[in-house]
Amino acid sequence: MSEVKIGIIGIGNMGSSHAQNIFQGKVKGAKLTAVCDIDDQRLEWAKNTLEEEIDCYSTPAEFYAGADIEAVIIATPHYDHPSLAIEGFNKDLHVLIEKPAGVYTKAVREMNQAAAKSDKVFAIMYNQRTRAIYQKLKDLIDSGELGEIKRTNWIIDWYRSQSYYNNGGWRATWEGEGGGVLLNQDPHQLDIWQWTCGMPVKVRAFAENGKYHNIEVEDNVTAYVEYENGATGVFVTSTGIAPETNRLEITGNKGKLILEDNKITFRRLRTPEREFNKNFEGGFGSPECWECKIPVEGGNPEHLGILNNWLDAILNGSELIAPGAEGIKGLTISNAMHLSAWTDDWVELPLDEDLFKKKLDEKIENSTFVKENSEKGPMEVEGTF
Repeated sequence: MSEVKIGIIGIGNMGSSHAQNIFQGKVKGAKLTAVCDIDDQRLEWAKNTLEEEIDCYSTPAEFYAGADIEAVIIATPHYDHPSLAIEGFNKDLHVLIEKPAGVYTKAVREMNQAAAKSDKVFAIMYNQRTRAIYQKLKDLIDSGELGEIKRTNWIIDWYRSQSYYNNGGWRATWEGEGGGVLLNQDPHQLDIWQWTCGMPVKVRAFAENGKYHNIEVEDNVTAYVEYENGATGVFVTSTGIAPETNRLEITGNKGKLILEDNKITFRRLRTPEREFNKNFEGGFGSPECWECKIPVEGGNPEHLGILNNWLDAILNGSELIAPGAEGIKGLTISNAMHLSAWTDDWVELPLDEDLFKKKLDEKIENSTFVKENSEKGPMEVEGTF
């Protein structure tokens, strides 16, 4: 096989971007043969923008029944990712899902089980894993350069206007999206956090719904986590803070890594802190510290990087950068943060999936929120995460 016939379900913001990348020949070995969207205007866009031989379907059922495809990209609202992926595996298709893996881990676990039973390539659009800065961060930690992790802190803001939330009736509602900043903007950061530092074992979070916007889901969150080795972490995020901040600090026994402005600074201790603490006898004092500017080389292929890697895995058996089964990890953290905020209590991992789903269903059933001035149509996503 030298070419893979691909279909896309959902050609809104991200789906249309993926469609154009494939249509323009930027994904080696990929041929776009079918698209699906419940919005007639998006299908009209596809007919006017893409090749005429690309088949258009208005429902996933019609798409899966009739499309001439070997692989599927799922770029729909979050709730549908697991069910549509499972259907793809049942149709013997390779699958790539957009982030997040889903809204709640119970559904994602079922998706992962279906993927495990198939022999198809399953990936998730965690495009931040392709960025040179995060690959270098992972290398520094995995190689032992930082030593055992003691503390992590991430402040990540994503400013969004009310106009952004007004775009699309599903956005920023419990029923349509299942969450706010944690589920929409932060999946990449939560993934990178666990990918480099590991999964926490305990979470305490405080989330404010509609603090800065006319929405019913969270737009401001502060969370505290604990790790198995005793390390701690803080995650602070919002869509109502301008100017934005994106600063990650990871402190280990051998120093501190600081990521900001697409740069890595390593405040490296000449003597590991635990060794210095044990042997130093001078009262006041601290280990000698060298401030090192870590070179970050390589490009940032982002979405194209994941798309090409997925095709390479299908055609040549290459290792995936972002295996789809790993999507449950970051979602577990966000589910735990939500559940902690909803119950005003600590949440230990693995979390109670049934309790989370029950609380989410209550949010949906008790919602009185009415979304006004809903704007339709895709937004420009070039340069976004």
